[in-house]
Amino acid sequence: MRKESVRLWEQAQEDLDTADKLLDIGKYYASVFFSEQAAEKALKMVYLEKKRRTAFTHDLVELAEELGVPENVFHAAAELSPDYLTTRYPDAANAVPAKLYDAASARMHLELSQEVLKWVKRELGLET
Repeated sequence: MRKESVRLWEQAQEDLDTADKLLDIGKYYASVFFSEQAAEKALKMVYLEKKRRTAFTHDLVELAEELGVPENVFHAAAELSPDYLTTRYPDAANAVPAKLYDAASARMHLELSQEVLKWVKRELGLET
């Protein structure tokens, strides 16, 4: 596996752990952002390994389509993709991001991200 792929995977796992910790302390918008980031980095790692080039998009749907992921992973990517912007920018969210997300929403996003990372592990035969 390429060095950059290993780094992306390690950071994806760290981002997922960060999302979980932020959920625990009630920083729901930030938890959702890190859930999206974990999925993005994990999908970019698969893209790098399979396509042998870097993906420069932040669109998880585009990445999922390019990779031909299963339906459940595609659904997760589609749900997570808008959060790249809506968790950070009031104009993208049409609201204050910190007030937009609640515990249930953050938990759902964390679980969606976990679904993506679980598929990546299976797809590339990764241990942890």
